[in-house]
Amino acid sequence: MKNARLTVEKGLSLAVTDDRLFGSFIEHLGRAVYNGIYEPGHPTADENGFRKDVISLVRELGIPIVRYPGGNYVSNFFWEDAVGPTDRRKPRRDLAWRTIESNRFGISEFVKWCDRIDAEVMMAVNLGTRGISDALNLLEYCNMDGGTYYSDLRISHGDPSPYGIRTWCLGNEMDGPWQVGHMPAYEYGRLAAETAKAMKYMDDSIELVLCGSSGVDMPTFPEWERISLMEAYEHVDYISLHQYYGNEAEDTEDFLAKTLDLEQFIHTVICTCDYIQAVKRSSKKLYLSFDEWNVWYHTRKSDDEKMASAPWEEHPHLLEDHYFFEDALLVGLMLITFLKHADRIKIACLAQLVNVIAPIMTEDNGPAWRQTIFYPFLHVSRYGRGEALLCPLTSDRHDTSCHSDVSDVDATAVYNEEKKEVAIFAVNRNIKDPVLFSADLARFNKLKIKEHIVMESKDLRAVNSATKERVCPHMTSEHSFDEDIFEATLQPCSWNVIVFEEE
Repeated sequence: MKNARLTVEKGLSLAVTDDRLFGSFIEHLGRAVYNGIYEPGHPTADENGFRKDVISLVRELGIPIVRYPGGNYVSNFFWEDAVGPTDRRKPRRDLAWRTIESNRFGISEFVKWCDRIDAEVMMAVNLGTRGISDALNLLEYCNMDGGTYYSDLRISHGDPSPYGIRTWCLGNEMDGPWQVGHMPAYEYGRLAAETAKAMKYMDDSIELVLCGSSGVDMPTFPEWERISLMEAYEHVDYISLHQYYGNEAEDTEDFLAKTLDLEQFIHTVICTCDYIQAVKRSSKKLYLSFDEWNVWYHTRKSDDEKMASAPWEEHPHLLEDHYFFEDALLVGLMLITFLKHADRIKIACLAQLVNVIAPIMTEDNGPAWRQTIFYPFLHVSRYGRGEALLCPLTSDRHDTSCHSDVSDVDATAVYNEEKKEVAIFAVNRNIKDPVLFSADLARFNKLKIKEHIVMESKDLRAVNSATKERVCPHMTSEHSFDEDIFEATLQPCSWNVIVFEEE
């Protein structure tokens, strides 16, 4: 039997997790908005046209913040088209996804929707085709009391109170040649710095996110971070990271090892931030916003073909990946990695939330349902709030086709002092062998097991659908807990959550 052991000590706190670590993302792309969160005429639609079945599932996930309106979409976003009476709003061609945007759903509707799910808005400004003045106008519209043109415009549109949006993204993926308005790192750094300065002159309560690299494989990484931060470091609060993974090679063993690359990505960005801090002799520590992350590869080829052959449709089916069970395992592994870096990663947005590479899917005029990836996110959102602990882990290891020295088990733990709960999250990513997993919790007061949740499937390509949930978690009692030592056999390719409570 292979073995893994986790030491969980109450006093070894890495950081208190920021609730925004469990955020998500809605972009004007595909059916994320239209027939996703918004479908007037749907049997569950409320007076605003919001689907209440979707709201229920989003609330189940406990999403605290949602990034909006993009994504690539924001780089040609004219925000003025998305406010005011809907019958006066201008349709536009979205250059990012080659669709028609009607603007029937806009900023005020999104703010109302976020109120319904008890979430903050994370707003992105267009630094692709626009710049400082438009960012300031949008900020004034959203956050300022009346007495000036754009704040009075919001009031005339029926919203007398400011939206009070705290977190703002300075563009999106400006390092990417695919981005409308793409520019070199120095040019972006200068624009971002001046935009940040001006926005904080207007509202010094806001926090700003600088665009980092669009992925670890970008040829400009990490020079992009170094150059742009040299210009903007003192004026921003976070730098973004984006990363998607796929199993195009159909090599599950190596696919589940890709969080080793994620670790290196995070480590490099942290080191780059700290290097710039040292160069500038600054007392300010920069934090990370992992504001796009997920598995994404199932529909890339067909989506590219659709956008080329049938452009300029309204809310077509795009990026509607149907997730395998193995995808849920990688999502769980990514979440474990984020918890291990909770001292620096303060914001993370699962991209996206509904229909578009999402944990929640809908049928037009039909039901909403949970994808396989819904569950690990649900568990970590529910039990991952509190003190992320430094947990030494020993595990048997294996090599894959592209990675060496991969631990069979990856695991971490969070202590919630208010609830007096300890949660362990563990993935056995060995695709063949079970692992005897033990956890030493001797430094806690007397504990008892509250829940032991397992998600497993012999079919790594099992998917859920609107009619059948083939992959879902279940409770188990197949464990022992004696003299502060927990033991259980983790089956190959399994997601495991063990929750203890102090007596």
